[in-house]
Amino acid sequence: MSSRIEIHYCTQCRWMLRSAWMAQELLSTFEDEITELTLKPGTGGVFEVYADGQRVWSRKEAGRFPEITELKQVVRDLVSPERSLGHADRKDA
Repeated sequence: MSSRIEIHYCTQCRWMLRSAWMAQELLSTFEDEITELTLKPGTGGVFEVYADGQRVWSRKEAGRFPEITELKQVVRDLVSPERSLGHADRKDA
């Protein structure tokens, strides 16, 4: 299965580096599943992540940025649900 990821980020807020780092993390983790990853600059405090057209994270709705392990989990759940993320899947007791 090939998946497309989009990260929409606010240029006014200077979130490009954060977006690029998250993109790199997703591409490294899902190198066989992701065929395209796009960074989409915007304004107004936007930070949203889409997997195959479905929004999987919204900073405005969550009230915060995702931890990278959270983001990998929600992306995995759509692009490769059977895949283990190893230590990133462990829950704190």
